[in-house]
Formats: sequence, structure tokens, C-alpha cells
Amino acid sequence: MRNGIVKRYFFTCVSVVLVSIVVLGAVFLGLSAQYFKDERQDQLLIIAQRAAERTSSGLTTSDGNSYLLDFDTLRQGYRLLISTQEDADLFMTDVNGVTVLCTEGTRCAHTTYRVPTEVLEKSSQASAAKGYRGMGTLGEIYKRPHYIVSVPITGDDGYIIGYVFAASPADELSQFLVDVLRMFAIAAVVVLAISFAVIYYTTKRLVSPLKEMAGYAARFGQGDFSQTVPVTSDDEVGQLAMALNNMSSSLAVVEQTRRNFVANVSHELKTPMTTIGGFVDGILDGTIPPERQNHYLGLVSNEVKRLSRLVSGMLNVSKIEAGEMTLNTVPFNICEVIFTALLSFEQQIEQKSIEIEGLDVDKVMVEGDRDLVHQVIYNLVDNAVKFVNEGGVISFGFETVGGYTFTAVRNSGEGIPKEQLQQVFDRFYKTDRSRGLDKKGVGLGLYIAKTIVNRHGGDIVVSSKEGEYTEFRFSLPAAKPLRAKRAAKGEGRREGQPADAPAEAEGQQAPDPGDGDRKI
Repeated sequence: MRNGIVKRYFFTCVSVVLVSIVVLGAVFLGLSAQYFKDERQDQLLIIAQRAAERTSSGLTTSDGNSYLLDFDTLRQGYRLLISTQEDADLFMTDVNGVTVLCTEGTRCAHTTYRVPTEVLEKSSQASAAKGYRGMGTLGEIYKRPHYIVSVPITGDDGYIIGYVFAASPADELSQFLVDVLRMFAIAAVVVLAISFAVIYYTTKRLVSPLKEMAGYAARFGQGDFSQTVPVTSDDEVGQLAMALNNMSSSLAVVEQTRRNFVANVSHELKTPMTTIGGFVDGILDGTIPPERQNHYLGLVSNEVKRLSRLVSGMLNVSKIEAGEMTLNTVPFNICEVIFTALLSFEQQIEQKSIEIEGLDVDKVMVEGDRDLVHQVIYNLVDNAVKFVNEGGVISFGFETVGGYTFTAVRNSGEGIPKEQLQQVFDRFYKTDRSRGLDKKGVGLGLYIAKTIVNRHGGDIVVSSKEGEYTEFRFSLPAAKPLRAKRAAKGEGRREGQPADAPAEAEGQQAPDPGDGDRKI
């Protein structure tokens, strides 16, 4: 009972049960009282009707204007009728409400007072079948409330010549209600005891898994994702347990990614910084002779550029993931972008005698942010140039299906091991072979490429066969025919050179946009 939810749920249920029992008891007592009253008056009505019938049958005419009755015989008949009702009275009055016959004999107190006129009027208006029903003291006749029933007595001519009244004390109702209330109270106590036990057990059973989940959530908050919440039902509590398990799995992945990210960044920063620090210290303390200082300063410059690429790549990743890098979507010829990217690698292509294939096609129009798509292609071409074999082939392929244009970049070479294909798009990921071949990259190029393609609504996949090739294939929305036609008119002012392409000297290497490393 220490937890607030247990107390609130328990006391809420108990309060509902108590209020229900009180309301039910009040309704039950009200109905019981009304039933007792109706039943009592029905019995008195039957007695009054029989007394009126007996009285009417005993009437004799004396002079045509009055009736004669044998009061002694009639009184005996009245007493016989009322004998079944304890403490009940049966008496007869004339039309003026004066008592002329009573079962109490000489002790009759009805002769002292007259029945109120309003009661007589109501009695005269009532039929013999229904009679008059009421509850009161009949003026001053009774000192305590009584159930009152009256039936008119009619003569042979149909006129009312008197009334028969039957009365019974109403005190019996109180005793009846006390007996009913006692039985109801006993039943209510039993029901409450059972209800309390059931509610408490149900509450504890409902809250117990929530408390258990709170414990697991606390461990998740501390970074312990080794355990899972037991799922014991298919209801809302079970769904909550499954949601916590899913959250735990996601948090575990995020935590592992964060740790890997910190470890990779630390490693990538530590290596060039250690190199820079060692060379600078060697120059300062004279370990490196003056004639070799320019050589080592060149190495320091390369490491500084590597750090710059790392920081630039991380900033680009942050902007893309935060949605701060907006897309300037326009239709353009993706072949032109590929030509521009290839010019940046002209020297490396010639040094490795690489053959370029698949660009002898018409314009391939797509829609997207031209600068960002250039970064994707630059990264893919950079990887292909780095890892293609000497005298190998880099080929391009294009296909438009279902409103998307698929572009493939394939290079011959050793390929990527099958078990590492799904990891090449991870941040800072490098295979063992790529760490030996690529000293400048930081492992962000393919991650950036994938993020940019996804922002355009496309996808990028990799396929490879060891010892033969590696191929990256990405999709972009195909340009709509009208827009593509308009864009194509202003695209190349000279063959192979777009109007907005930067002028580059032959053999000059373009800036590295976020590092294009695919590590094989």
C-alpha cells in the first residue's frame, strides 16, 4: 500500500462499491417501505369492502327516508373481520363523519371526534373497488399516524348513507424497516469484505508488473540493457512490456553506436595529432635535422588536412541529420555531374591506367540538389578510383523504373567480403584492407552519401563479388518530362561542361567534399 497508484486505485474502487451499496440500500428501503404500505392498505381495503357489503346487506327501510341496522349483530361481524389484523380498528360513520359503530365497543374513542370533511369528500369520490387510501391521524381521532382506508356505504337508491373506515398503526413500518435494514447490513458487510479482498488482490496483481517495469526502466536509465521485461499477457500491460523491450533494444543500439562513435572519433583524432605532435617536437628539439624539416612539415600538413576533412565531414553529418541542410531541387543531367567528378580524378585515373565505361549515353535527367548529388557521386568515384585494380575498369549504368532513375558505379578489383557489406555505410567504418590502402580517409564518405540519397527519397545499396567487382547503386527521382526538356536546353554551353560547373585546370584536384571513403 506504499505506492500512490495502489492506494488511489484501491480507495477509488472501494468508494465506488460503498456508494453503490448506500444507493442500493436507500432504493431497497424505499421500495420495501412502499411495498409494506401498499400491502397493509390492501389488507385494510379488503376488510373495509367486506364490512361495507355486510352493512349494505343488513339495511332495512323504516319509513322510506331512513334505514335500520342491527348494531349488535353488525358489530360482531366487524370484529370477526378485523380479528386477523392486530391493532387494527374498524368503524362506521354517517355521512357527517360521526361514528355510529366501532369494534372497540364502549371504549371507542372515535365518537369523541368527527372525521374531517376533506376525508369524507375524498371517500365519497372514491369507488367501492378502490376506496380511499391515506395516512394520518384522521383529525384528532388518533394520536399516532395510522394507515387509513375507507369505503362508502350506499343504499338501495344508490345514495351514500355512510362510510366504513379501517385503520392500522403505522408504527409497524418502522419495525419492518429496522428488520430489513439489519438483513441488508449483514449482506452488505459480507459483500464489502469479499469486494475489499478481490479489489486489493486485483490491484496488487495489476500494479505488480508496473513496479517490476519501473525497476527495469531504472536499470535502462543506468545503461544496463542486458535484461528484458517479461511479457506475461497480451493486454495493455503486456503491450507496455513489449514497448519497453523495444525501447531497451533501441537504446542499446544507440548506446553502442555512441560508444563506437566516440571511440572512432577519438582514434581518428589521436592518430594525426600524435603524428603532428611527434614531428613538431622533433623539429623543435633538433631531433630532425634542418635538411629534413621540410619533408616532415609536409607530413604535418597532410595530417592537418586530414583533421580538417574529419571535422568537415562530421559537421556535414550533423547538418544532414538535424535537417539543417535544405534541398534545392532542380532537374539536371546526372551524366554532366559524373563528368565533372571524373575530371577531379584525372591524374589518378591516368596513373592507374583505368578505363571508364558506360558514359556514352544520352542525357539522363533527374531531380535533386545538384551540389549534394555531386558530393554523392564524388564520394563513390573516389572509392572506385582508390580500390580499382591497376588497368581496371570503372563503369556507370543508368536505368529508370517507376519514377526513379537508378545510377550504378562499378569498379573491378578485389571486392568486399560478404560479411562486411552491411557495414560499409556505417560512420567511421573501415575494413582491415582499407586501413592499409587508404591513409587519408576517415570513413564518413559512404555514410554521407547514403544520408543525402535518403534525403532525396531514394536509396543506395552495395553489391560485390570478391576478386571481381564492387558496385554501388543509388536511386533519385526521375525528372518530369517538361521540366527535363527545359533543363536540357540550358545545360551544356560546351560539350561535357555545364554552365555552372567550376573551371578547373587539367589535373587539378577538386576539394574533397566530406571524404569519399569506401574501405575495401
